[in-house]
Amino acid sequence: MQVTSMHFKARAGEKLADRRLQSALKKLQGNFVKGRADRIAELDNFADIRDAAAAIRDRALANLDLYLEAFEQKATAAGAVVHWAQTHDDVNRIVREIAAQHGVRKVVKSKSMVTEECGLNVALEGAGLEVVETDLGEYILQLAQEPPSHIVAPVVHKTRDEVSDLFAEKHNAPRLTDIPALCREAREKLRPHFLSADMGVSGANFIVAETGSTLIVTNEGNGRMVTTLPKVHVAITGIEKVVPTLEDVTTLLRLLPRHGTGQSITNYISVNTGPRRAGDSDGPGHFHVILVDAGRSDLLGGDFREMLRCIRCGACMNHCPVYQSVGGHAYGWVYPGPMGSVLTPSYVGLEQTRDLPNAATLCGQCHVACPVKIPLPELLRKLRERQFARGLKPWPETLALKAWGWLAARPALYALATRFKARLLRAMADERGMIRSLPFGGGWTDRRDFPAPQGRTFRDLYQASKAKAN
Repeated sequence: MQVTSMHFKARAGEKLADRRLQSALKKLQGNFVKGRADRIAELDNFADIRDAAAAIRDRALANLDLYLEAFEQKATAAGAVVHWAQTHDDVNRIVREIAAQHGVRKVVKSKSMVTEECGLNVALEGAGLEVVETDLGEYILQLAQEPPSHIVAPVVHKTRDEVSDLFAEKHNAPRLTDIPALCREAREKLRPHFLSADMGVSGANFIVAETGSTLIVTNEGNGRMVTTLPKVHVAITGIEKVVPTLEDVTTLLRLLPRHGTGQSITNYISVNTGPRRAGDSDGPGHFHVILVDAGRSDLLGGDFREMLRCIRCGACMNHCPVYQSVGGHAYGWVYPGPMGSVLTPSYVGLEQTRDLPNAATLCGQCHVACPVKIPLPELLRKLRERQFARGLKPWPETLALKAWGWLAARPALYALATRFKARLLRAMADERGMIRSLPFGGGWTDRRDFPAPQGRTFRDLYQASKAKAN
């Protein structure tokens, strides 16, 4: 997937002015934010479960090499073939080689963000293979030729009317508006692909060192059809997804659906261990697992290690006021929202993503909502510090920060300057006490009015309160 994060500011402005998108994004509040709150309230010991989940992820990361080797050993013993991919290109090469080895012509896929990282669909289509996304949201996006805008609900940016128009055009069928009817239409189009595909490609929410299993969590039956009907199943996942035991998985699964989609439990939890055995009624004849690094080991040894705890629930973006306003496409890569504002610079470089660490209010909602306690605001601050140290901030911003630092180091002068500015801003206010246009602050006042201060600084108010108390 092409990185366009350097255009975040321009694209964010476009998204704010997109009325259809703003209407679609309201679904986040009703479906995900309120749903999470309601489901969390069901748990008497939520804080303890959250602590345990973070500890599980930390334990896996602290011994990542050992658990990955244990996974490989168990998976191989169960009949799977384990591949190690250092880069995204390695992933694409390995999948093409597997496809060539088994004479694959058609590939069906369940939702996988790692394959979005790799641009797998383009790579396979370039090799002459037909690739069909079978998750409903991803199928819609494939028809529309758009990338996902959310890691759990990839088509959250589209309204029902947009989907109706798209299906009518691409399916050459009467336009339907009823959601169950639209789902049935998609099902009728996808069913023949499941039955005729040679290879199924999935991701993995977790891989289990204890059993050599891959595990996917879905709300649609497509995941099981992709992993059982084709003769070849390829599971592609990041190396950080390993967990020690199935018992650890059950702890994480108490949080993942609650935080991801506001459900107590998902419709399907599929555990895949090796290919079909004698006596099995279904399953692939060949099972391959590709473990992807692609920058993850660099995070493991650095200041952003805690980001590898992420279980890809999407709660941070659901609760982020910036994501709620601009949607996922503005972020310009696979991972949007607060998690993407850390991961994207870490994986593709700060030079291409300099706006993303600043695409957050640092209100802390993302940290509060994270089921595994990733300190996202702190990680974003660290990225901002790196930007400043490497001279990647715009020169006006750098100059302004240096001027502020110089002034703040001189308390008497700072007090005088802030007193003058508070009175000046008060004088600029209209009859409502609002500033309609702020010099050097057009980013704020182009679309909103700025509340004027009272005309007195905090120091003035504090001294007045002390005098009153005495």
